[in-house]
Amino acid sequence: MTVPSRLRPFFTNVPAFRCRVHNADALRCLTMRTLLLALLIAPMFSPALAQAPASTSAALPFTLKPLGHGIYAAIDNSQGDAGANAGFIIGDDAVLVVDTFENARAAQALLGEIRMLTKLPIKFVVNTHYHLDHVAGNAVFAKEGAVIVAHRNVLSWIHTENLKFFGKDIKPEQKSEVESLAAPEVLYESAVELRIGAVPVRVEYYPGHTGGDSIVIVQQEKTAVVFCGDLFWRQTLPNLIDASTLPWMETLLTFGKFSAESPITFVPGHGDTGSSADIAAFRGYLSDLRDWVGAARKSGKTGASLTDAVLPQVKQKYGSWQFFDYFAKRNIADVEAELGGTKRIPSPATSR
Repeated sequence: MTVPSRLRPFFTNVPAFRCRVHNADALRCLTMRTLLLALLIAPMFSPALAQAPASTSAALPFTLKPLGHGIYAAIDNSQGDAGANAGFIIGDDAVLVVDTFENARAAQALLGEIRMLTKLPIKFVVNTHYHLDHVAGNAVFAKEGAVIVAHRNVLSWIHTENLKFFGKDIKPEQKSEVESLAAPEVLYESAVELRIGAVPVRVEYYPGHTGGDSIVIVQQEKTAVVFCGDLFWRQTLPNLIDASTLPWMETLLTFGKFSAESPITFVPGHGDTGSSADIAAFRGYLSDLRDWVGAARKSGKTGASLTDAVLPQVKQKYGSWQFFDYFAKRNIADVEAELGGTKRIPSPATSR
């Protein structure tokens, strides 16, 4: 996988609230504790729903991957034309979309694929976090009448924190692009349930990647699909610019325990779909990085000398992972700042 040229600044230039809902019957808070029980008693999805094969059109900026019962993952292509992964769930009377890619063209292509499968209205878009490569197509679906749902911090960060990805020399048109992004209308704090007909879709907050991350859980018989956003990168080095790696590791440990109870497909923000073993491998990367950077700091190394000491270790074990060339050095620097207490992370919204 390569990073598209227009998004390279994103990778290289960077040095007591309640649910607000539009329809109380459609949205209600739910916690992760109910998920295991729900999996055991999960309702059957409509048997009349056709299951389309994976789309392999060369014109598409993603591969459409069916996961069963009207659930689809849209996996970014090898050129990075979509910028990130997305997906959607076709319910009994509506569609829910998860993330909208890094450009409107990719979002429009996703809309076209949905319309080839169903004419049902697109009721919801869930933004898993505020980063530009996951929200830039929001307006495409808002024009279709979809309500955009996200964690409460996304509302302010989508128009402010995204500016930093273009660096200090941000161009007026880039600034305008960020400021005009379609923002979420429905905000939640810890968990919310959305319904598309008889199909319940749970959206839950977990810490680690940005401080405003959501996962989207949809059950299918006795298994489930979990859209993780950027809380999970499969065999891919992550963007740690906003990350707090210790709580992130706890989040991934929770995912692993959950997966041990029932078969689950995890859809990452970047990389192909994965299993609990892939979750464990990604957690291992964060753990290794903390250990290696911590050891270098204890030996007195800082800055470039610390990076030079840690990079060979990272390369030996994770050099084959995607985005290594873009993120390896930055990951080391970000973890050094985090362990040293000097890292800047977005401040949570304090009021609405």
